[in-house]
Formats: sequence, structure tokens, C-alpha cells
Amino acid sequence: MKSYRVGIVGFGWVAGAHLKTFSELPNFQPVAILSRRKLDPAALKAQYGLELKVYNDYDKFLADRDIDIVDICTPHPFHAEQAIKAAEAKKHLIIEKPMAIDFEDCRRMVKAVRQNGVKTSVCFECRFISVTKATKALVDQGQIGEIYYSECDYFHGIGPWYGQFAWNVKKDFGGSSLLTAGIHSLDTLLYIAGGQAGPVEEVFSYPTTNPHEVYKPYEYPTTSVTLLKFANGRTIGKCASVTDAMQPYVFNMNFVGSHGAVKNELFYSKKIPGLRGWMKMDVQLVDSGDVAHHPYKEQFSDFAACLETGSETASNIENAFETHRVVFAADKSAATGKPVSLSEFPKP
Repeated sequence: MKSYRVGIVGFGWVAGAHLKTFSELPNFQPVAILSRRKLDPAALKAQYGLELKVYNDYDKFLADRDIDIVDICTPHPFHAEQAIKAAEAKKHLIIEKPMAIDFEDCRRMVKAVRQNGVKTSVCFECRFISVTKATKALVDQGQIGEIYYSECDYFHGIGPWYGQFAWNVKKDFGGSSLLTAGIHSLDTLLYIAGGQAGPVEEVFSYPTTNPHEVYKPYEYPTTSVTLLKFANGRTIGKCASVTDAMQPYVFNMNFVGSHGAVKNELFYSKKIPGLRGWMKMDVQLVDSGDVAHHPYKEQFSDFAACLETGSETASNIENAFETHRVVFAADKSAATGKPVSLSEFPKP
């Protein structure tokens, strides 16, 4: 299999985790970093054992013929223009979530990718962790029957102890609780339930905020609960995005069907004779908000395999856009106090 040369845009906490992952995979070779900071190539080599070119000019970075893939790890408002320019330079793309802070920018990104024929992987890495894979397989195989209730929740305390806090609290950088963080749980819910239930047709979202003083710098509500109505007319969903939690990290999954259920690592089905209680699956849970524990290795390995065959990864920009449509509809509902149809957020 070919080794793909990667240029990383931005060099913060997440980019460091990406770089470490790339260096551990045989199908990737990190070759360059673009950063506003003055980075020392010798120091980078001492830390990562890699020869890395350092750029502070994006046009020169994109002109580097040694770069096959551009990995965008900058704060959210910069994603759209950087991704569009990279697509126009015929670079494949890895894009940290969210795709962008604005719905129209997401549409523009999808159009640029289509027009330039590049491959993409948006960092919805929870699609690639084993608990998600196992749950989706059980649902798709009909082991719990027809899903009528689906639930994924995100509980995390993103306070000043996180480096991203300084910029993430701003409305034009973080966007919303659901866009900046809970989007992981929403995407997982849609990925697992969508095969049976179809796309989301309508959402209703309720916002609130933890009154603790540590979260006062946020310019937007730090908690929301979003209710989902799916196209099949039978399945409903619920996604809580709590980024102001005063508790350990929790990523909750619960899918209830006509013949059984899956709750995190627990599985029960009436289709299995003699089963008296929950079965426990030996799977990796989504149990940490630390990017060092995120399943980037599985996501990037899948992307390399797709690049090799010309196929699309599960987290390609088209699929990721569908999740973002639901997020922006939910945020509009939270702001207006009314249900919002997904038809208000058209596809490109």
C-alpha cells in the first residue's frame, strides 16, 4: 500500500495527537506543518523523530508537491477557507470537526470537494471505535428488531483547564455546545440509527447553562437537549450535549428496538433463545475526552484503505455534512424555541 504524505495545518493539542498517530502508521508520512507560531524543525525532530518542513504561508504550503493530504487542525472558523483552497490544490483532506462554524460554509466545502474530485475524512472518529462498530452491526443485522428509540449523549466539562477554552467560549469560534462538542454523540446516533430510520426530518432543541462561575465566559448556552424525528415516522432520537458538566466524562449510547436493545457495551435480544439478561460485549467504549485516547488510528487507517481503492470512508464530507445539517437545524430551534424542518437547510 502507498504511503501518503501529510501536511498538518495548525499545531495545537489535536494536531499533536494527529502527528503522533500518523507517525505510528505505515501508510502515512508526516512531511510538513503550517503554523502561525515559529516552530523549530530541530526541536520537532527531537520530539517526534521526524524531518518536518515548517511553513507559515498557506499558499507556499499548498504548493509543496510532497504533500498528498492536508490535515486541518485549526480553530473552527478557519476550516472552510483552508479546506476549499486545499481541495482546489487537488489535495486530499482530513478535517477536524466541526467542518465549519457556518452552514453556508459547509455547503461551499462540499461543492469544492465535488468539483475537484479529492477524497475526504472528517474527524467523526467515534464511528471507528469498536463499541460503535459492534452496535451498528447488531442494529443493521436486525438483532434488536426495528429501532423506535435512539439516544446518544455527551457529558464533558470543557473549562479553563483545557487549552481550547480561551477561544472556544466565543460564539463565533465555538458556535454552540452541540457544534463544538456534542456533535460527536449526534453523529454516532445518526450513523447507527440512520440505516433503519432514514434521515432526520425535524428537530426540537432546548438550551440551558450551568450557573457555575467557571462557565460564565461562554457566549452561548453550554448545554442542549435535541429531539429528533426521523423520516420513517416511527423512530425518535434524543441527543444531550453537556459541555459544562461537573462530573467525569460520559458518552452514553442507548438503542431500543422491537426485539431488544443495546446500551453502551450491554446487549439484549429476544431473538437469542434462553438469554436471561444483558450480555456484555468486549468493546472499547468512548470513555475519554482526551484526544490522546481518540480512535484516530482506526479512522486514518480506514482513510488510507479508501484512498488505495478509490472508495469513500464512512466519515467522508458528504456524510459529515448530513450531521452538520442536523446541528444547524437544532441550533436554530434552540434559538427560536420552535421545531425546525431539515428542509430549511438544503443540500449543496
